[in-house]
Amino acid sequence: MIESNRQGAEVYTGHDMCMKKVTEILGELHLPRGLLPLKNMEEVGYNRSTGFLWLKQKKEGGQLPNIAPVLPPPLNVRYEKKVTMYVEDKKATRMTYGSQDEDAAHDLDQR
Repeated sequence: MIESNRQGAEVYTGHDMCMKKVTEILGELHLPRGLLPLKNMEEVGYNRSTGFLWLKQKKEGGQLPNIAPVLPPPLNVRYEKKVTMYVEDKKATRMTYGSQDEDAAHDLDQR
């Protein structure tokens, strides 16, 4: 899925640059900036034409904070090495954050 969206995407590497860009992208789309609290990010990619956003980190980790306006508590999410989703203004859908065998997908709709 990442490879098919890589062409025409903005791709950033290095943890500091990835943190900066993912925060900017989420802010532009009016999504909670703490939605993706990943550690040791290696790559962030965003294809504006398809709305596909992906993040890669060195190892699994990061916990989703309680963002009550978006998701009802209790929600315990542990991010894997790759996180993907489709984003648009105030909406993130088809989020995958599990291993390939156990992909977990949720619609995140901020209203």
